[in-house]
Amino acid sequence: MNLELEAKSERIDIRTTPTVKRTLQEAALAKNKTVTEFMLDVALTEAAELLAEQRLFLLDDNQWAAFVAALDAPSKPRPRLEALLREPGVFD
Repeated sequence: MNLELEAKSERIDIRTTPTVKRTLQEAALAKNKTVTEFMLDVALTEAAELLAEQRLFLLDDNQWAAFVAALDAPSKPRPRLEALLREPGVFD
């Protein structure tokens, strides 16, 4: 999904202090961007990284072997869970 091709129809308003505003203006100027462009770029980069962290995790060979072993290991008996699952549900 290319976010740059979507029509701009939404607005985000942010209230801040004069110091924060000056800092953002200086940073945007250093990147040769408007404050809006700078803030959107930084926010979208951070959002993409955060979402990727929730979907993707990287393991070295030892960690991968331990992960696979944990998945392959037989499950432990859970008597309370088994009893709960035997009870009628709200739609039963």
